Amino acid sequence: MHTPWEAEIAQLLTDISTVQDEIFIVLNQKREMLLKTDLEGLSALAPRDEDLIARLQACLKRREELLTEAQQEGLPGDSIRSLTGALPPNRRGDLPQRLMQTGARARLLQHQSLTNWMVTQWALIHLSQLIEIIATGGHLQPTYGEREPVNASGGLVDRAA
Repeated sequence: MHTPWEAEIAQLLTDISTVQDEIFIVLNQKREMLLKTDLEGLSALAPRDEDLIARLQACLKRREELLTEAQQEGLPGDSIRSLTGALPPNRRGDLPQRLMQTGARARLLQHQSLTNWMVTQWALIHLSQLIEIIATGGHLQPTYGEREPVNASGGLVDRAA
């Protein structure tokens, strides 16, 4: 059996790129909703998240199938990049460039996900501080000990230390 590798790889990259495009849109929407504290909007995106996850899992499964098939035919089965590199140069077409673009977009998605995570962490810290202010009436409370006064001086900057 001879697999048309360039067509299979091209289709996989097209599918991944399509999902990546949609993830970019969702991450941007999430970032805007996080900044606006739009909890209803965030909840409404959950089904779309689940769909994107399922589609990415389908791409991953197809990738694994392609690599297994490649190994069975004596081609590199460790990565799509290796498999593409094993194709004759006249059959590779624009696959190497598309692989680079897909990888770069994946890194950009990681950065955007990290940005959203940081915004979420910032919001949680801010909320925690607000709860502490409300709970203590705005006064510092000792963390350890019973009813000990709070020592608000710092040993690195105060001469008394």
